[in-house]
Amino acid sequence: MQPKPGLLRRALSAGFAAACLWTALAAHASPLPHLTGYEAVGSGTLRFFGLRIYDATLWSPRGVWASGQPYALELRYARSFEGAAIAKRSIDEIRGQRSVAEATLARWEQQMRAIFPDVREGDRLIGVRQPGQGAVFYQDARRLGRIDDEAFADAFFGIWLHPATSEPALRARLLGTS
Repeated sequence: MQPKPGLLRRALSAGFAAACLWTALAAHASPLPHLTGYEAVGSGTLRFFGLRIYDATLWSPRGVWASGQPYALELRYARSFEGAAIAKRSIDEIRGQRSVAEATLARWEQQMRAIFPDVREGDRLIGVRQPGQGAVFYQDARRLGRIDDEAFADAFFGIWLHPATSEPALRARLLGTS
C-alpha cells in the first residue's frame, strides 16, 4: 500500500521544520547552563599540517563580542592531549604575542597545569572571561578551576582573539569577520 502523496508531503514538511528548529536552537544554545543569553559569535577549526586539532566557538551575550565584556571560548578537541601539554602550548602562544616576565609565565603555566585535564577526542573545554576578575574553566559543565588574574585572562584569550594571534584566519572566523 502506497502512502497518499499529500500525507507523505506533510510528513516530510514536518520533519524538515523540526530539523530547522533543532538547528536554530543548537546555534543559539549557550555553552554552559548558567550563561543564559549567550549566543555564538563565530566558530572555526584549528588544523596543524592538515590534521584537525579542535573546533572553537566564541560565545557572548546576544552574540555580540566586545573584549571588555564577558564571553566564553569553547574548544571541542578532535585529538587527545595531556593537560600539561595544553598549558605549555598556551604559554608558548602567549610568549609569541607579548612581553611577559618569565616568572609570571612560569606561574601561569603552573596554574593552568593544576586546572587543565587530559583531553580525548570529543572532550569540550570552555574558558569564561570575566573582565576585572580573570577566567573560569570548565570541562563540559563541570567547573575545573579559576585563575583570578586579569593580565592572565587577557593574555590567555588573546591566544585566539588578539590581532597578533598565530592563527589570524581562525580569529576572523571566531569574530565572525570572515
